[in-house]
Amino acid sequence: MKRPNRASRFAVACAASALVLAACGDDSSSTEGSDTPAGEESSSSEGSAEPTGDGVLKVGTLLPQTGDLAFLGPPEFAGVQLAVDEINEAGGVLGKPVEKIDADSGDGTPDIAGGEVDNLLSEDVDTIIGAAASGVSVSVIDKITGAGVVQFSPANTAAGFDTYEDNGLYFRTAPSDVLQGQLLANLVVEDGFENVAIMGRQDFYGEGLSETVRDSVEEKGAAVSEFVLYAADATKFSAEVTKIAASKPDALVLVAFNETTKIIPQLIANNIGPDDIQIYFVDGNLADYSAESFDLTGVKGTVPVSADPDPGFNDRLLEVDPKLKDFSYGPQAYDATIITALAAVAAGDDSGEAIGANIVDVTTEGTQCTTFEECAQLLEDGEDIDFQGASGPADMNDSGSLQAGTYGINEYKKGNTYEQIDTVSGVLP
Repeated sequence: MKRPNRASRFAVACAASALVLAACGDDSSSTEGSDTPAGEESSSSEGSAEPTGDGVLKVGTLLPQTGDLAFLGPPEFAGVQLAVDEINEAGGVLGKPVEKIDADSGDGTPDIAGGEVDNLLSEDVDTIIGAAASGVSVSVIDKITGAGVVQFSPANTAAGFDTYEDNGLYFRTAPSDVLQGQLLANLVVEDGFENVAIMGRQDFYGEGLSETVRDSVEEKGAAVSEFVLYAADATKFSAEVTKIAASKPDALVLVAFNETTKIIPQLIANNIGPDDIQIYFVDGNLADYSAESFDLTGVKGTVPVSADPDPGFNDRLLEVDPKLKDFSYGPQAYDATIITALAAVAAGDDSGEAIGANIVDVTTEGTQCTTFEECAQLLEDGEDIDFQGASGPADMNDSGSLQAGTYGINEYKKGNTYEQIDTVSGVLP
């Protein structure tokens, strides 16, 4: 595992913060040689040395303002801003308002994220919310976590992050693609398809998700007619599409970004377009294609959604950005920011290391709460909390990933916009 288990992580955090021995017991056993029952004292406030943060929680955002995933940026930026507004309205963190600094992640082509991270680090941010693309995040994760700063993505789904060595400082509020791949494969097979082609971009995100879909389709008894990966910076896809067409699939899973706009016409030209076979998209290419001339009617796609959506949450996002047309990952961005602030409150310290050491604990095994104000008050009262987010239960495992996830099943209608037709949930193995 990339980070120690809960009990040992807590012990490390106590040592790093120079907490007295009596405050370092976990919530299931007492400290050796102490007469104080476990859990009687708060681990986040009593007996600690001076905090190592500067007293002001600074949140940086590394989200797409440009590039193929720019359509995901507005709801994510709005989610972070809404959270910061609510935190500051409730009194801020450790008595001071949270500060926010925005940066553009791009999509990796060209690579601008590294320079943007340098700018954020120069501003002494404690947490960076982002990036949206797994490939962008993996390109900067060592720089961010190596600086002792938390990296918290609302949209990364690549399975590789589950085992990435990150100093215990990487987290995400989007479920791992281990889950999306299994649920999508199950959808394809339940829809009655037996000869499934898979075409995906060859990067940290696309390759892992494509492989999970392939393995899961085969495990469920269907055949994979062709498995093709293409370079993430490719501009032509004729060779890959020709191979897919030659395999005569009855369905195609397309794991892509905005290059979908170039791939679909080639699929149509080879008689394997949406009118010919069932096509499935994933979160990376489930977007509004109303400006395109091709017809996606009937195409299905999956994307993480709120497990128990608050019907008023999108209205709150619209108050931040009235121009929003898509809300994907807005709740996840909101939750990542709230969890960050709660972890700082629990630690009594806004430093990245202190925040990282408390994130899992504020999302699991405690009194359930749903707002920053409510949760922060419980922490100040010495209670352990279990934050329930706008995107659903935020329970994290020791890899920094959600323990479970819910996906919306969407279908395109005339005009190349989509609507949610169902949801499906699952638990990570």
